[in-house]
Order: sequence, then C-alpha cells, then structure tokens
Amino acid sequence: MLAIADQADLDNGPRSTKPGTMRMCVVTRSVRPIDDLIRFVVAPTGEAIPDLKRKLPGRGLWVTASRKAVAEAAKRNLFAKGFKKAVKSSPTLADDTDKLMVRGVIEALAMTAKAGQVVSGFTKVEDALRRGTVGVLLHASDGAADGIRKLDGIARQRVEFDAESGDDAGQMPIITVLSSDELDLALGRSNVIHAAVLTGPAGKTFLSRSQTLVQYRLADDDINASAKASLTTAAPEPAPLTPTISLIETSTTVRPRTTQQD
Repeated sequence: MLAIADQADLDNGPRSTKPGTMRMCVVTRSVRPIDDLIRFVVAPTGEAIPDLKRKLPGRGLWVTASRKAVAEAAKRNLFAKGFKKAVKSSPTLADDTDKLMVRGVIEALAMTAKAGQVVSGFTKVEDALRRGTVGVLLHASDGAADGIRKLDGIARQRVEFDAESGDDAGQMPIITVLSSDELDLALGRSNVIHAAVLTGPAGKTFLSRSQTLVQYRLADDDINASAKASLTTAAPEPAPLTPTISLIETSTTVRPRTTQQD
C-alpha cells in the first residue's frame, strides 16, 4: 500500500534523487518510488519544467508519471502551491513533457546506433532475429501490420527456441513507441519501419526511456487510441512477463506506411 503524505514534499536538489528514493506526488499525495514519478523544477523564467534526467539544479517537486497527472497539476496550479511562490505552468505542459520524452528516446536510440548496435530494414532485422542477436525489436507505430506480424512471429519462434535450449534470455521486448519519421531521425536514414537493438548493454538507456514513455501515455484509461504506443514482450506461452514490461495491444488509427527499406 502507498503511504500518504500531508503536504507536498520538495526535494533538496538533484543529489537527493538516488535510485530507490521515495517521493510524494503533488497531485495524488501518494508516496511512490521516483521511477514512477517525474521531477519538476522552476526554470529561470519562473515556469515549471520537467527534469526527466533528474539533474537540473534547485529543489524539485514530483508528479506521477502520467499525462493526466501532469495536466491536473498544471490546471490546479499545484506547482505554485508546492514551491510556495509564483510559478507559471503552461496549459500544454502534459504535451510538452511527452515531446521531451520522445526526444529522449530518439537521442538514446541514436547513441545506440552510433555504437554500432542497431540494424534497420526488414531483411536485416529478420536475419538478426534468426541469428539470435536481437535484444530489442522495434517497429514504427505507423508501420503496416503485415510486416510487424511476420517479424513478431519470427521473434516469438526465436524466444521459444532459446527457452527450449535453456537460454535465460527467454524474452524479447517489442517497442512501437516511435513513428517512422522519428525512427528516421534517430537512425539518420529514410523510411525506417523496422529496426532492432542488438544484444548487449548499449540499448539499456533506450529501453528504459521507452518504458517510461509508454507508462506516461498509457497510465490513464482515457487516452485516445491514436495516441497510444506499445511495448510488448515476445515470450513463449505461458512464460511470465518481466515485471517492468507491460503487455499492451497495439492500437493506432494512423494510416500505415507500407514501404520497406533494407
């Protein structure tokens, strides 16, 4: 059960945000691990801004990592109340926070690609899946269902083969959190529909940021289907899912892009 605090809990700066720290959400007043929250600080302009990396100077206020909670904090002027001074909060703060998260995911994927740990294009991804070198499978959120279904099937077969072989890595995250244009930007090429992060530690930051973005978008029941992104796990049935990965059905009303580039 979550503990309840009596008043907003400002931290003492970025050095106080160590892993495992608990903070209170200014909206729900429930105490949660900081991995479930977003830290906000006051910018020099007097505006509340998200500190997604928890490194910005000054005292911070915490909000549950969901679009609805951030929008509610801005609407109710809770940043001014929490910081106990005049603090502006944009009515588009929830959307602005989402955009910053997407930028962080793109940057992390770009860094992983620079390390030589990303392949893209249907044929290259298929080959990597069959060779068992894929750590994370990526699809554009506006990609055609046929290509996604084929690669997901291969990924599931690979996971089942690894499980039967006694491989501990009997699961594979499947991420559809970025559009094709955003994958293009991250990987520096055009019309990317499918990609894969190869096994190894290089993709950990990308996976973590993707999980946070999915949580932010899907934490509330009233999110439009067209805004949903998904993070699923390919695993042999009935193997249990990793607790940090949600099994979410992809739902999108965006017109699929069908062209594949290898």
